[in-house]
Amino acid sequence: MSDASNMLADRIAVQDVMARYARHVDERELDLFRALFDAAVEIDGFGPEPLVGPDAWLEVVESTLARFGKTQHMLGPVLAEIEGDTARARTDLQAIHVHLTPRSGLFTLWGTYHTEMARGDEGWRIVRHRLAVTHVDGG
Repeated sequence: MSDASNMLADRIAVQDVMARYARHVDERELDLFRALFDAAVEIDGFGPEPLVGPDAWLEVVESTLARFGKTQHMLGPVLAEIEGDTARARTDLQAIHVHLTPRSGLFTLWGTYHTEMARGDEGWRIVRHRLAVTHVDGG
């Protein structure tokens, strides 16, 4: 494979990680979601303290999803910078969350994911993931 073909394949693979991230959250496929992360992943911007490790992150995700009936994470284009076996991705996000009763209405979040990945034997995995919130609407 040529260098250009390798770069294109890597770019598609990195974009696919982000697409699977959104899909697995929205479909509640949490085992598949967990598999996207490196064992020492660092997560920031989703609560008051940074998190380390996929188990700590999954605990937060599960407790957050328990408050909502449905979610839809709509991602903008993934701007990926790839150097060898590392990648950085910037992905704009709009996430809509439908409240469970007794609450009603929607909670919508606009923001940007800043995600670092590393390629290993099992493909690309997220090693650092940060959410920069632009705006929220609803409660």
